[in-house]
Amino acid sequence: MKQYTIGKLAAEASVGVETIRFYERKGLIKKPSGKTGFRQYPTEDVQRIRFIKRAQELGFTLKEVQDLLHINTNPKATCGDVQILAELKLQEVEEKIKDLEKIRTALKKIDRACAKSKEAVACCRITDCFEGKC
Repeated sequence: MKQYTIGKLAAEASVGVETIRFYERKGLIKKPSGKTGFRQYPTEDVQRIRFIKRAQELGFTLKEVQDLLHINTNPKATCGDVQILAELKLQEVEEKIKDLEKIRTALKKIDRACAKSKEAVACCRITDCFEGKC
């Protein structure tokens, strides 16, 4: 099995060394023993770190990622466990979509208001549009 030093692991996973140390402190990856003087990370940690980063990019919190990883490695975990997490995240995503639709509507109103009058800022105040007064 291939082993990585922290620097090589960071490079392979496209993260910084401090990110790996942070994930160790948070319990997202195990801190390997440094029997040889250097910490040696297993190959699986590359995929694990990539998963963590991608999940964060998609809006998962580190706690949610930790829960997903725990389910993934827990032999007693069921599809119901995954479903509960998925339903909670789906509800949060639906709420964000509603907020994004409101922002889109406000930005369209700003665009229309500013297109009518390019001179006066009062015609297209962004703060008014986010409050529904545009």
